[in-house]
Amino acid sequence: VAFDKTGTLTRGQPMVTEVVDAAATHKPDLNLPSQLLEVLAAAAALESKSEHPLAHAIVRSASMLGMSLPAATDFQATPGKGAEATIGGKRLVVGSERLFRELVASGMEAISINAAPLARKGKTCVWIGSREGDAVAALAVVALADTLRPESLRIVESLHKLGVKKIVMLTGDQKAVADAIAEEAGLDEVHAGLLPEAKVSAIQELKKHGRVMMVGDGVNDAPALAAADVGMAMGTGTDVAMASADITLLHGDISKVHQAIKLSKQITQTIQQNLFWAFFYNVLAIPIAAGLLY
Repeated sequence: VAFDKTGTLTRGQPMVTEVVDAAATHKPDLNLPSQLLEVLAAAAALESKSEHPLAHAIVRSASMLGMSLPAATDFQATPGKGAEATIGGKRLVVGSERLFRELVASGMEAISINAAPLARKGKTCVWIGSREGDAVAALAVVALADTLRPESLRIVESLHKLGVKKIVMLTGDQKAVADAIAEEAGLDEVHAGLLPEAKVSAIQELKKHGRVMMVGDGVNDAPALAAADVGMAMGTGTDVAMASADITLLHGDISKVHQAIKLSKQITQTIQQNLFWAFFYNVLAIPIAAGLLY
């Protein structure tokens, strides 16, 4: 069984815990320097156009601070990497560190000094930058933390008892974040930093060792849900994920994964028993019937 992380194994409701720039690490409150308050408000305006749980967290944190969000236009998302939009006549980019490295963004090294310790603690770091043509400049990093669903510990333990060979996490998040959650949940294997197509490749590799169920909730999980032998979407997730999956868990109750597998085993056992007794009956009854006819 392969699980997505955010919104599946975890609550999917992370909160902003720090805002980082080249100067220092700040708490996300109204005491933030004015330029960082503007950056956070602009990032929240952009993320309000996205369906990703991390985007919702940034918007929620800005709302809790009573921020008024500017208008965002020309929104464009790159699944698994980030998004950008035009705000106040300026192009803003929000995404992973990988995206900013690919864009060769300036100013990253100074910000990384303060952001790296947060990433090592298992926090998700979302980078914010400005774009002028092909040039991107890093402005700040927003650190977010998510927590494991209480039922995740129970479901992992129960799946092992049910005979599931391996329980795996497939996530686009950084390895440090994924490892921290996986250790807490007791998972067997972790694949982190995956783009949607890499999740599909991981599913194909796992299928070499047996039948694979993928459990996810986001747009990024849709290809993997379709590629797995059984795709199971969280009912609290995106429409794309539910459309790509074979099964949808109502109310996003992850404990139902165990029940679904257990129920399928019971159904299979009942079918096998019915086929056995039907065969047994025919083996006995057909010769007797043939003897009576003659």
